[in-house]
Amino acid sequence: METIRLTTAQALIKFIQQQYVSIDGEEHPFVEGIFNIFGHGNVLGFGEALEQNPGNLKIIQGKNEQGMAHAAIAYSKQMLRKKIYAITTSSGPGSANLATAAGTALANNIPILLLPADTYATRQPDPVLQQVEQEHSIAITTNDALQPLSRYWDRITRPEQLMSSLIRAFEVMTDPAKSGPATVCISQDIEGEAFDYDVKFFEKRVHYIDRRLPNQRELDGATDLIKTSKKPVIVVGGGAKYSEAREVLIEISERYDIPLVETQAGKSAVESSFKNNLGGLGITGTLAANKAAQQADLIIGIGTRFTDFATSSKTIFNFETTKFLNINVSRMQAYKLDAFPIVADAKSTLEALIPMLEGYKSEFGNSITELKEEWLVERDRLSKITFNRENFNPEIKNHFSQEVLNEYADALNTELPQTTALLAINETIDPDSVIICAAGSLPGDLQRLWHAEVPNTYHLEYGYSCMGYEVSGTLGLKLAEPDKEVYTIVGDGSFLMLHSEFITSLQYNKKINVLLFDNSGYGCINNLQMDFGNGSYFCEFRTDDNQILNIDYAKVAEGYGAKAYRANTVEELKAALEDAKKQDRSTLIEMKVLPKTMTDGYDGSWWNLGVPEVSNQEGVQKSYEFKKQKLQNAKQY
Repeated sequence: METIRLTTAQALIKFIQQQYVSIDGEEHPFVEGIFNIFGHGNVLGFGEALEQNPGNLKIIQGKNEQGMAHAAIAYSKQMLRKKIYAITTSSGPGSANLATAAGTALANNIPILLLPADTYATRQPDPVLQQVEQEHSIAITTNDALQPLSRYWDRITRPEQLMSSLIRAFEVMTDPAKSGPATVCISQDIEGEAFDYDVKFFEKRVHYIDRRLPNQRELDGATDLIKTSKKPVIVVGGGAKYSEAREVLIEISERYDIPLVETQAGKSAVESSFKNNLGGLGITGTLAANKAAQQADLIIGIGTRFTDFATSSKTIFNFETTKFLNINVSRMQAYKLDAFPIVADAKSTLEALIPMLEGYKSEFGNSITELKEEWLVERDRLSKITFNRENFNPEIKNHFSQEVLNEYADALNTELPQTTALLAINETIDPDSVIICAAGSLPGDLQRLWHAEVPNTYHLEYGYSCMGYEVSGTLGLKLAEPDKEVYTIVGDGSFLMLHSEFITSLQYNKKINVLLFDNSGYGCINNLQMDFGNGSYFCEFRTDDNQILNIDYAKVAEGYGAKAYRANTVEELKAALEDAKKQDRSTLIEMKVLPKTMTDGYDGSWWNLGVPEVSNQEGVQKSYEFKKQKLQNAKQY
């Protein structure tokens, strides 16, 4: 056996350079590069290995471990999971900062390779700097916190363990059914320890991501369910996007009059202008999609997890009359809602089903067009909302009094409604631009209002709805889409939570555009408080003497070296957007928007939350009684 002597870290870097994936006959390297923040535990091992032999890997210096991991997640998601970035961090707090990102990747089934340093395998100098200690086990380290947040997790305490561990990690990351974060923790002394590795371990390795085909039993069962249904509805999930099922979704929808509704992850799998695309479903859904779902006697889930937002906490469907058919590469997901499961690739399954449905037509007929037209009228109304200082505007959420709304208008020097600003952006940026969002009230507005006219231009992280993903994720978008304009649509709360990789975008000349909606508070959660009968409690950004905070975010961006704009009117916003297109560096457009000017829920958009059973507030009492009524017909499994 021919061997080569390398340190564990050198072997790891050499190995990942030789990992390829093959999808539909196209082959390419799987690992694009490595994000790093060097510190105690990884600078001498990983740092030396990368310095000596980075090969074809792109090496990017991050500013926050969570931020750079979010950038890697966004990159992989936008690349439809065909490529990844790896992440190396120091031990202790460096690896602890990965926890939020690992949860984000796991919830969204996104492959990334996490390489946090660990404490000493020999334990000779223990406790080392940044090591936690537990009395019941000396083996526990910070990295154990990543175990429940990883699809695959391992700790390397001997150099030779690396070989089996990495093969297993890449098997998991390249499996569509269980794809997610793979965490390989390497003891910092072992990073530098040498071993005589078999040279065959470093030969080119191709991971084949084959489309799993449905069997005849599954196809026959699905055909029978669809042909005996009168009003089937297709729920387009993220799996449909990863399967690249756009053309076949359009074909089955057109041929058999089956409307499409979207989850956040599935939006832009099919462009919004497609005549049978009724938009977002559920809590943040459109009126059209929710009406169609409530009429449906068969729900066909395509690559969806059926989260509470898509199902309105399992209250939007009539479970007495509605059946479910799930197509998913994950057996676990396919079983949800007691559905007839097809454990197979979305695109391949639909291609096989289309000819088997010959002669079928749903009873939706022209009502699909009517539902869509009704919603477009409402969308147009929302684009023209204005604020009235004198008389309360019934188009704006009435949780705040006219006096409080006027206070915000004065403090922020604005009368700009959020929905008006959002739709102005949709009209102004180039259609092939890619937008990203994750948390707050903006995801709801986007799922309802945003028209994605080019496939895969709508990027929402809503599996974890992680505040702080937005700006960091936009860097990942730019790495995936270097020739397109990329925009983060972010609230002030999320921007304050984390925007470290905005600086990285400037450092590496990767232009991103930050569209910052500032309503001086956690507006989404403030709405939630008041929707369920509570007062406004600690969700507004106010000083100790009750003054509304007015932060100059444009000045912050200018200090970083970005091109910054202030836009508090539609005219100023459109002008800023047009000028931002001409820039060759990252930009930030600060918009002061009024609270309570986001979209509200439409028919079928109820959300099951932990409303107190005992309260002295009448509004809370009413909310609890309403919840009991809603849950009477909700499915429990």
